[in-house]
Amino acid sequence: MKMWTSYHTFEHPWETVVKAAYRKYPNPVNPCVLGTDVIERRVKDGVLYSHRLVTSEWRFPTWILRLAGHKGPCYASEWSEVDPMAREMVVKTVNVSLGKHVSVGEEVKYMPDPQDSQKTVLTQQAVISISGVPLIDYLERLLTMTIEQNAKKGRQAVEWVIEKIHGEMKDIASTAAKSTDDLLNQTRRQLDDITNITMRSMDDLQNVAKKSFDEFQNLTAPPPSQSIPKL
Repeated sequence: MKMWTSYHTFEHPWETVVKAAYRKYPNPVNPCVLGTDVIERRVKDGVLYSHRLVTSEWRFPTWILRLAGHKGPCYASEWSEVDPMAREMVVKTVNVSLGKHVSVGEEVKYMPDPQDSQKTVLTQQAVISISGVPLIDYLERLLTMTIEQNAKKGRQAVEWVIEKIHGEMKDIASTAAKSTDDLLNQTRRQLDDITNITMRSMDDLQNVAKKSFDEFQNLTAPPPSQSIPKL
């Protein structure tokens, strides 16, 4: 049996890291993880509970997979709890595939850095146990190294997702600003049109009023004096 532990500090707030952790896979940084499927998700007492099935490719030598009698992708069950009040996320993962010979239990915790609330501390622990096959010590060391490499890629994947989230926020802000500018320009054009129409209407009213006044004056004016013809 082998035990493995790792610590890492993200230069981002806890809320940002947790959002990225949920969106971590699939990503180009760690293509070994093919995807995740939500089996159950619920909220109880303000805590978000999730159960997901993780599909991945363990890149072991072919002879090891043949020895374990396994073909195709590997599967693992992942249970997570997110407590926004305590600002803690705990993720526990247990392998489903190769379970007859290989047992891998992993626990991951995301918590704010006690020294800096704008940073997040990641703690990872894994217990690896192999039985029923030859070269157990060698295989456990190989699997431990694989887990360590995948953990590093997982941290890089979180950073990749955070950068993607920041890009999406910039795009949303840019789109919102553009939409606001378009709305203001459209409003200005509508106001200009209303003003022009109003001015034309007033001019037309003035012209009609002037014409009516002139016609009224013509009707009420005394007739012109007629000259009496001389005898």
